[in-house]
Amino acid sequence: MILPIYLYGSEVLRNENVDVDLNDKEGIAKLLEDMKETLKMADGCGLAAPQVGVNKNLVIVDGRDLSDTYDYLHDFFRVMINPVVLEESEETCEFSEGCLSVPGIYAEVTRPAWIKVEYYNENLEKVVEVFDRFACRMVQHELSHLEGNLFVDNVSPIRRKMIARKLQAISKGSVQTRYKSKR
Repeated sequence: MILPIYLYGSEVLRNENVDVDLNDKEGIAKLLEDMKETLKMADGCGLAAPQVGVNKNLVIVDGRDLSDTYDYLHDFFRVMINPVVLEESEETCEFSEGCLSVPGIYAEVTRPAWIKVEYYNENLEKVVEVFDRFACRMVQHELSHLEGNLFVDNVSPIRRKMIARKLQAISKGSVQTRYKSKR
């Protein structure tokens, strides 16, 4: 089922999230199926459970459609349940980011150049993986949602001022999306 994506200003995006109960295999499978369908319909590259109104520590990241630009992403698809960042580099890099919950806004964000994450995959197997380059960027962006943070929280003060009106419009529901959304 395609779920609505909650937009900037929605309380669910800022709420505390809880770990997924790994014993609830049926519930996990249903939520993942719905999130995958929702992400595909929205034409995004990542989705966190809070973005679909579920305050649980679960994200999906799909870089496969970006393989024309980043060939190493040709088979990059991750389900990350209860992820924990174990390490991150002191070295940083800057990329332009956008978000399905913040439609029409893009901004440069500085984040660590690589991270090491422990998580459970779709088969509920524990995985420890190091991410770098754009895969790292996508993963970090989605993991930020689990902390109640959006990419616009990490932009420079001047950029924040420049996008303030657009953010206000989104939070008031004065925005149209090509996907099912909710304020």
